[in-house]
Amino acid sequence: MKTFPKNFWWGAATSGPQSEGRFNKKHANVFDYHFEIEPEKFYDHVGPDTASNFYNSYKEDTKLMRSIGMNSLRTSIQWSRLIDDLETNTVNQEAVDFYNNVIDTMLAEGMTPTLNLHHFDLPVELYDKYGGWESKEVVDLYVGFAQKCFELFGDRVKFWTTHNEPMVVVEGEYLFQFHYPNIVDGKKAVQVAYNLNLASAKAIQAFRKLAVKDAQIGTILNFTPTYAASDAPEDQEAARIAELWNNKMFLEPAIYGHFPAELEELLTKDNVLWETTEEEKEILKNNTVDFLGVNFYHPNRVKAPDVAPNSVGAWMPDRYYDAYDMPGRRVNLDRGWEIYPKALYDIAINIKENYKNIPWYVSENGMGVSNEERFKNAEGVIEDDYRIDFVQEHLEWLHKGIEEGSNCFGYHMWTPIDCWSWLNAYKNRYGFISNNIHTQIKTIKKSGYWFKEVTKRNGLEDSSN
Repeated sequence: MKTFPKNFWWGAATSGPQSEGRFNKKHANVFDYHFEIEPEKFYDHVGPDTASNFYNSYKEDTKLMRSIGMNSLRTSIQWSRLIDDLETNTVNQEAVDFYNNVIDTMLAEGMTPTLNLHHFDLPVELYDKYGGWESKEVVDLYVGFAQKCFELFGDRVKFWTTHNEPMVVVEGEYLFQFHYPNIVDGKKAVQVAYNLNLASAKAIQAFRKLAVKDAQIGTILNFTPTYAASDAPEDQEAARIAELWNNKMFLEPAIYGHFPAELEELLTKDNVLWETTEEEKEILKNNTVDFLGVNFYHPNRVKAPDVAPNSVGAWMPDRYYDAYDMPGRRVNLDRGWEIYPKALYDIAINIKENYKNIPWYVSENGMGVSNEERFKNAEGVIEDDYRIDFVQEHLEWLHKGIEEGSNCFGYHMWTPIDCWSWLNAYKNRYGFISNNIHTQIKTIKKSGYWFKEVTKRNGLEDSSN
């Protein structure tokens, strides 16, 4: 038996824009707007209008989550739902009532709510007016929104996070064209990365000033280990720079209060370093996180770039490294992602040895598979043994990291109930619970019943037996 620590979080993660639907929402976020103008970009033309209908079915959905043993849930508060006037941060009372009811329902079910403040869902009006996260004006408006959340819900919510995967905002919106507004501008991308770090620190500063009792605040990063293709010096150098950009850009400010000197030197040499002030540096220094959420799906393997980094052309971070597909790797062919559970152990040890052994939890981990109806049995249950195997293997490696002293306090799968996934919409399903998006009938999968037994034992049966 592999037992996990006492009071370990067994749960799952979703987000407001991916679960609630657009019901009674005054403002559009960038994804709402993108679907309005280019519905053909979204799989099967399915947008966020209904999502998982959580806005209307949160009571039933929460009971269903609790029934499979979940003792915690991470979701997000939508800036575009909560706030009426985006300039003055007045609140929408219907939205306040909704989030109060969601929180109270979770607590009544014995579940710990973890609320995130930004999950790729900037109000589009703030992009149109200011350039979104390119602007420090938007940073301050976000802090005002965060403060409202702390004031309204901090009496009951004791775990907060500032961002989910901020690097995805940088890459999706400003480098690789998979999130609206689909800009390719390396200089803007670097400033956005800085501004997101600053927004996190300023929100933490506001949180601490309010002195919310017995509460903690962190951030959630897609902390994906970087593995070099070989021991060759040029591959090792590619991995070092990939790690600086993809991980340390957000990890070091969150935990140490400053950016890596090597990264600043590189960006200065390339003439793309962000604009900052001494006052902002002090804010970053003095407002680090209490805990870390780690999203992990697949490893990041890189090799030396085929084209020299000093080639002539627009600056992009990946001029210093190329993606590397390891021969013989295991892959989830539906999603195209490598399956490498040992990376969770590597993350655990990295946090222990290099990041103060800060308290952390797995805030997302999961397997997206399309057309899961093909695995439905005679009783109507989806037999997703592949998901059970995936989670089991990751938990085994996580357990090894915990046994060796890493300070991990929970595991959240993405996601409790099949949810809307941006441009992929409902192509790939991730949930312990299936969702018929036409009828909104929700059914526990085999993995959900398996997960319930894991939570009862607070651990795993030894697979070697």
